[in-house]
Amino acid sequence: MTKMSSDARVRIGLEIHCQLTALRSKLFCRCSADYRGKEPNTNVCPVCLGMPGTLPLLNRRAVEYAIMLALALNCKISKRITFYRKNYFYPDLPKNFQITQYNAYEHASVGVDGSLVLDDLNGSSKTIRIRRLQLEEDPGRLAYEGSIDTANYALVDYNRAGVALVEIVTEPDFDEPSEVRLFLNRLASILEHLGICNPALEGAVRCDANISIGEHARVEVKNINSFKDVERAVAFEITRQRSLASRGIEIRGETRHWDDARRITVQARMKEEEEDYRYFPEPDIPSIVVKEEDVEALRARMPELPYARVERFVKVYSLSSDTARILVNEKHLADLFEASTKYYDNARSIANWIVTDLKGYLERYASYDRNSKGDDGSSNSIFAKVTPRHIAELAMLVDSGKINRVTARQILQNVVASGMLPSAIVQGMDADMLSKKDELESIVNRVIEEERKAFMDALSNEKALNYLLGKVMRYSNGRADPKLALSMLKEKVADKSKGGK
Repeated sequence: MTKMSSDARVRIGLEIHCQLTALRSKLFCRCSADYRGKEPNTNVCPVCLGMPGTLPLLNRRAVEYAIMLALALNCKISKRITFYRKNYFYPDLPKNFQITQYNAYEHASVGVDGSLVLDDLNGSSKTIRIRRLQLEEDPGRLAYEGSIDTANYALVDYNRAGVALVEIVTEPDFDEPSEVRLFLNRLASILEHLGICNPALEGAVRCDANISIGEHARVEVKNINSFKDVERAVAFEITRQRSLASRGIEIRGETRHWDDARRITVQARMKEEEEDYRYFPEPDIPSIVVKEEDVEALRARMPELPYARVERFVKVYSLSSDTARILVNEKHLADLFEASTKYYDNARSIANWIVTDLKGYLERYASYDRNSKGDDGSSNSIFAKVTPRHIAELAMLVDSGKINRVTARQILQNVVASGMLPSAIVQGMDADMLSKKDELESIVNRVIEEERKAFMDALSNEKALNYLLGKVMRYSNGRADPKLALSMLKEKVADKSKGGK
C-alpha cells in the first residue's frame, strides 16, 4: 500500500443518540422512561423484554418530539413514517432485533436532508448536513468490571431497554475534532430549548464517530461518554490512522471502542454493513401518515430556538453576539439572565456577571450537577442557591458603587456556599467600598512607604502604578475604590516629579 500524503482529507461523520427524557414512558410500553437510580432489571415488562406473544404500542408523544427536533434541524418531514426490525444478536438486545427505521423504498425516517450551521468557527461559518433523523428504541446497558477489553465478564441491565431514542446521522462534513464538539454543544442547546431531552443526564446524549483519512476505510468509534471525550476520541483516531497510513499499513474498516481511562481506541469487531442487519418492516406497527397540518401544528407549539434567542438577546438587550451566544449555548444561563433582568434593569451588567464571573466560577471550582439531589432529597445544584435575585443584587451593588468587583467576587463565592443574598452578606461584613480620599490616604501612604522602589519606578514607568494599586487593594482587603486609589497614586507620582517629598 502506498503511503498517505500529508494533505489527505479527514472525513468525520456522527451518529448521535438522544434519549427523549421528557417522556414518562418508554417507546413501545408503559414502563417508566426514567430508569436511572433503579435496581437493575426492575424497570422492565414483557414487552420491553421481548417476551413471546407481546406486541409493541407506539408512544405518540415520542413521534411528536422527534418531528419537532427534525424541524429544528431543518429536516424535510417524511409523509410516511415506517418502523423496521434491525436484526443482530447482542446481550443488551433482549429481542435479538431493534425496532428502528430504515430508508428503503420510501422515506421511513422521521426527517431527512437537514442541516445545522456552525457560525463561530474563527470568524467563519460552516453548514453540517444531516442525512436522517429517526426514532428507535434504546438497548439495555452492559456493565464491565474494569475496561471493556480486559473484563472477564459483562453484566446486563435491561432497565434502559425500550427507552425512546432519536438517532441523528450526519454527513461526513467535519474536518476537525473541535467542530465535532461545537456541533454537539449546539445540538444540546436545541434539545434543552425544545424541552424534549436533558443532555446533562448521564447517557442521555451519546455519540458514535465515523472517521476516515483520504480514500482509506471508515472506522467507527463507540462507547464515548461525553462531548469532551468525543473530541479526544476523534483526535486520537485521526492520529492513529495517519500513523498507519504513513507507514503503508492497511486501515481496516472496523468498530472500535473508546477507553476513557487510557484515552485510546481499542478494537471491538469488524465493521458491519447494512445488509448484515437484514432489515425488514416491523409487522406489528403500522406506517404512520404524517399530514402537513399536523406538522404545522407542532411547529406552532415549538418554543423559541437557540439561534432566534441569540438574535433577540442582541436586539432587545443590546448584548454582543458573542455574549448572547455564550448565554444561549447553556439554556440554564440564558434563563438565569432573563429572570435576573426582571429584578435589575441593566442587562449588560447582569450578562457580564453571568458570563465572566459565575460561568468562570463554575468552570474553575464547581463540579456542579443541575440534577443532583442530597440525602434529604433537596437539590445540590448551585442554581438552587444562585437565583436571579442573587445575580441582580450583585450587579446592582457594584454598579451603585457600594462594593467593588474584587469584593463582589468574594461575595459570589459566599453566595454559592451559603445561598445568602449579597445584600445580607454585605451587611454582615465590613464590605462597603472605601470611596473617599481621607479613607484611603493612610493606606496609599503606607504602600508608597513600603514600596519605595516601585514608587520611584512609577516616575518613568506607568506599569509600576498597577503594582502599587494591587498593594492598595490588598491592604484594604479589596474595599478600595480602584479608580480613586489609582488617581491618588498618580497625584503622588506627579507631586514627586515636581520635586515634592
